[in-house]
Amino acid sequence: MSVLLIAYSAVLAGARSFAATGQWSRNAPQDTLARLGARTTTVFSARIAPSTATIRRALNAVCPGGLADLLGADPPGALTLAVDGKSARGSRTATSTAPHLLAAMTGTGQTVSQLRVPDKTNEITCFAALLEPYDLAGVTGTADAPHTQREHARFLVEDKKAHYLLLVKANQPGRFRQLRSLPWTQATTRRYDRETGHGHKETRTTRALTVTDLRLDFPMRCRPRRSCATAPTYTRPR
Repeated sequence: MSVLLIAYSAVLAGARSFAATGQWSRNAPQDTLARLGARTTTVFSARIAPSTATIRRALNAVCPGGLADLLGADPPGALTLAVDGKSARGSRTATSTAPHLLAAMTGTGQTVSQLRVPDKTNEITCFAALLEPYDLAGVTGTADAPHTQREHARFLVEDKKAHYLLLVKANQPGRFRQLRSLPWTQATTRRYDRETGHGHKETRTTRALTVTDLRLDFPMRCRPRRSCATAPTYTRPR
């Protein structure tokens, strides 16, 4: 318990990483460590601050999201929430692969929470578990193409009363062809984003349509008998 109290105090003081949390612990005065319950050693009863490694182990054992659970932003105050997965670089060992983490972030880049994806499975199985603890009413959730699943959409719309913006790519050929066949030339709302990254220039075009009888078999939060669709995103290397 004392390790968690010290970690939480460090976060309240501004620590935003395990390294910063460990540094705060090392620099904490004896009376502070005493009030937080740090263990004592030697005949002088000196308080011993937990190391960075000890703080990391304790948080990972108690908090599913690790340090992100202490730093987590409040999603009800956000307009959007993005779910994305990444493998932890530099964490692979001779006996284990690098852990894969699934995180939820607000549109301003603040982490809400994260989960480690169990070995021999994938991100899809962790989507609902990651977002279940939070009130997402009115929030628009977005994720990469693998999460374009009926169950994910149903979870967001029916269980969490949220909206969603999910990608459809060629790995779902039937749905992709169905969306591409819509009358995108009639779209009146368009947005262009241009940026440079990974050695090439990218142009992203977003167009929005309101259509009837789309029949995608996905839960919708639109007006009755109407469905909403967003144009596929195209990347054009230059």
